[in-house]
Amino acid sequence: MNIPIKSLRCFLTIVEAENFTRAAQKCFMTQPTLSKIIQRIEDNVGEQLLIRNNQSVELTQAGRIFAQSAQEILGHWHRLQEDMSNLRGLKSGELRLGVCPMMSSLIIGLLTQFRQKYPGISVQMYEYGGFGCEKALINNSLDIAFTALPTTHKHELANQPLTKYPLLACLPEGHPLTHKTHITWQDFEAYPFMLYNEDFSLAKLINRLSRKAGVQLNIAFRSGQWDFLAAMVEANMGVAILPEPICQRLTTSKLVFKPIQPAMTWDLALIWRQNLPLTPPAQALLTLSSSDSNRL
Repeated sequence: MNIPIKSLRCFLTIVEAENFTRAAQKCFMTQPTLSKIIQRIEDNVGEQLLIRNNQSVELTQAGRIFAQSAQEILGHWHRLQEDMSNLRGLKSGELRLGVCPMMSSLIIGLLTQFRQKYPGISVQMYEYGGFGCEKALINNSLDIAFTALPTTHKHELANQPLTKYPLLACLPEGHPLTHKTHITWQDFEAYPFMLYNEDFSLAKLINRLSRKAGVQLNIAFRSGQWDFLAAMVEANMGVAILPEPICQRLTTSKLVFKPIQPAMTWDLALIWRQNLPLTPPAQALLTLSSSDSNRL
């Protein structure tokens, strides 16, 4: 079997895009050229990998196996390139970095320091929820990721805690709960709740702690955008829980923030795949993040 690395990338682009036209645009080639590449792969492996429909493509059973192996091969190829680059002293290379959207503004200082120290390293950022970052690390499509703890795949991922922030109840002005000095889980139960998408680590934490307290939250709306959740609360659509750094960015809004009892924290960390050595750029970022001057 002789399949070029570029062909594997093209195949995985189709899997991600679920459409030949969009995938061809991402690969900077014509659709007929991309179709020929996929046909050559299928001829090479002797199996149909994709079911082609008018608007989309689906993986066959063989296609799912091939996609998983192709992702692993590309991940190892990337690591080999980084190891070779490291022989030149981190003067070049690429860092595949996962970032949860809520953390983006908090890591700018650290990434600025990293860029200044290693100007030859290209940083490719991918925004996922916490669970999405975990899956991307496990399938070897990321080197390292910023997320919130705890992780779901705790036996497969290593982590380095960075910092923690209080979680606060987010209420609209004039809401009955604004008269309380602190908010309990039982207080949330009577009101519509604005929650993050299910793949967010914070959503999993809130669900787990509310169930532990015997409370069934009335989830009225989900979003991956913290500013949209805050806007929904401000419009008196419900209540939410937000990390303190996010609350500090909403000082001009008509919102009230209250501490929660028992206290909850948003624990931020860098995570990576436990059974694989870090690439040199990822190790450099991890080392830089452990410096007291670069704490988030």
